[in-house]
This record gives sequence, structure tokens and C-alpha cells, in this order.
Amino acid sequence: MQIGTHKACLYLKCFHHWMKAFQPQEKYVYQLPWRVRFIELVLSMELFFIRYRRVLISLGLSLIFLISGEVCTTYNLPFTGLLFIIMSIGVFAYLVLFWWLYRNTQQPFSQALTTYEHRVIPVIGTGLSIVGIFESYPSRPDFGAVFTFLLVYVILYIAVLIVNYFRQKKKRPVLSRSFINRLIFWSFAIGVGRIIILIEEYGDSDALIIIAFFYFPLLFIIIARWVFKQTRFIITLKNEKAKTELLHLKSQVNPHFFFNMLNNLYGLVGTDAKKAQDLILKLSDMMRYSIYEGEKDLVTLEEEVDYLKNYIELHKMRYRKAIDVKFNEDIQNTNCKVMPLLFIILLENAFKHGVENLRADAYVYVDMITQGSDIHFTVENNFDADAITERPGIGLKNLKRRLELGYINKHNLSITETKDVYKVTLTISQL
Repeated sequence: MQIGTHKACLYLKCFHHWMKAFQPQEKYVYQLPWRVRFIELVLSMELFFIRYRRVLISLGLSLIFLISGEVCTTYNLPFTGLLFIIMSIGVFAYLVLFWWLYRNTQQPFSQALTTYEHRVIPVIGTGLSIVGIFESYPSRPDFGAVFTFLLVYVILYIAVLIVNYFRQKKKRPVLSRSFINRLIFWSFAIGVGRIIILIEEYGDSDALIIIAFFYFPLLFIIIARWVFKQTRFIITLKNEKAKTELLHLKSQVNPHFFFNMLNNLYGLVGTDAKKAQDLILKLSDMMRYSIYEGEKDLVTLEEEVDYLKNYIELHKMRYRKAIDVKFNEDIQNTNCKVMPLLFIILLENAFKHGVENLRADAYVYVDMITQGSDIHFTVENNFDADAITERPGIGLKNLKRRLELGYINKHNLSITETKDVYKVTLTISQL
């Protein structure tokens, strides 16, 4: 009973999470504010319908029966009108009885129609249509055409129930919901043409005006329902795509870094075993952070800073040349959280393209500053211009994509390059 409501809640939460954490590279229409509000409204309406669908369906049927009864009585079809009014009162009374019987359960009105109810509804519809056809003949042919029109839909409904019944007896799968939805849509679409033909045949008949008054809003609801489902599907697809791509990018960050470190460690083992042992211990701590903390959606900024410091210490241990490394840390907001392994790529590039290729006077200056809810991370290093290759690495590309996916309109990555100095600044706002 709660599956439908639970799914709708998940979709609504999923959308809010997606809007906070997902920014596609292209400018999709969902980034426009009015479309965001429309999608939220769509999901909220669907959640409301799922939660109270029994009430909405019952009250809708009761209202249709009541209006139909009054119309039939007004146009000299007293017996048919009386039956419609009785059915209207009966549907409302059944709704009250259902609530009384299931009042102690959670959200009783979210229950879908039972198999028994699905079988009773077409029986009632068939009876009312047949009575209306006979009573309207021959004095009101327009009403007779309307009741015949309704009878066709009831027969179609019964045909679906019969097909599913025999499929179940033969232990075969019943007709899929997508097939039934398509059948409903096309039958209603074809019905529009039939109504137009009847209007041309009988003119501005009150019966046809009334049926059109009910028919076209119902067709609009069916189309709107289809739009809601497509919107929900697209939202879910985009969210899952973003999550999958983020996981893929994360999986590329860790091997990319450790592949470089293990190469360096291989050369150090034969020359300085003691330093190699310390380096392995330091590297194991970093691997532990990458494996366990790297799988999380968010980590504290202090944890990420400790990881960066360990990385710097590890490089200091393995280099024989002097390196000027300064880490300026000013974290005033201790509640800041960021995506794990976000800054390591910029720091790694500073060592890989700067320190690695310089024989002397290599430096790396790092600033990690928070201002309110904003984070400013700056890395500056010098490099040997003659040793730089044109082939770009995957690290910076991955970082840009992760920022686009994880911080929608909340980041700014600026890169400044002079003759022999490379400076990159990453600002993350409104965390």
C-alpha cells in the first residue's frame, strides 16, 4: 500500500538532491528557475494524487454520476437519472465505509482499486449505459448516441479484464501497464473524432455538450499524467547518470595518484630502505583515507586538509632536493564540508609539472582559506617551460567535470599561467 507513496517521496527528494548536486555540462532546460518550479509542482501533484487517489477517484465518479443523473432527469429520462443519482450516493457511501474499515491503517486512501472493484465498475457502467440507450430511444437519439459511445469504452474495459483473467489462468504475464496506458490514450484520442462526428450529426445537442464537458478535461488529465511520468523519468535518469559519472570520476582519481607514487617508491626501495618504509606507512594512511573517506559524498574540510598535508609530507620524504613548500591555512568555519579528493588534483599537478622537472629553486605555495561559507583554495608553483608537454592529463579534466556535476553554479576555477609560474584558484561558494 505504501510503495507508491514511498516512490513518489523518493522522486521528490531525488529531484531536490539533483538540483543541489547536479549541473550538466550542457545548459539543460532544468536549470531555468521557472522550469524548476514547474517540475517541483509536477512531482508534488503526483505525490498528492498517489496519497489520496482513492478519494479523488471516488469523488470524481460520484460527481459525474450526480451531474449525469440531474441531466437525465431534466431531459425526460427519469429512470436513468434516478439510477445515476443512486450510484452517486452509493459511491460516496462506499468511500465513507472504506475509510471506517481501514481508518487504523496508514494512509488508507492511497490504496489502489482492488480486483473486485475493477470488476464491479464495468458491470455498473454496462447497466447504466444499456438502461440509458433503451430509455432514450426513440425520443432522444442524441442521448442514445452518447450512451452507446460510453458503452463502447465499458466493453473495451471489460475486454482488458477478460484477457488478463485468462492470461493469469494460463500463468502468463498480464497486459503491461504501458500497453494499457497506450490503449487508453489512443482510445480517447480516437474518441475525439467520434464526438466531432456526433456534433456534426446532431448539432449543438445538450447531451453532446455535456459529454464533451467531461470528456476533454479527462483527456487533458491523461495527457498531463503522461507528461508527469516522462518528467519524473527524465529527472531520475539525469540523477542516476550524474551519480554514476561521479563514481567513475572518483575511481579515476585514486589510481591516477597512487600510480605516480608507486613508481617513485619503486626507485626509492633500492637506495634508502628506511625512508621507503616511512614512505609506505605514510602512503598507507593516504590509501585508507582514499578508500574509506573517498567513497562518501562529503567530508569535513579539515579531513581534506589533513590529506593534503600528508601528501606534501610524503613528497618531502622522497625528494633529495630542497623544496620550498608553504601551506597557509585559515579555516574559520569548521562546519564546511566538501566532496572528498577534490583539491588533491591541483596539488598533485603542482608537484608533477613543477617540482618534478625543476632541479633547483622549486616552490609550491598553497592557501586554504574560508570566508563565511566560501572556500578559497589556491596553488602556485614554478615550472620549467621547456619541459612542459602539450598533452593534457586526465586529472584536471576530471576535476572540472566533478565540479560541474557536484557544485551547480557554486564554483569558480581560474588558472593563471605566466612564463614560469602556474597559479590556479578554486572557489566554492554557498556550501
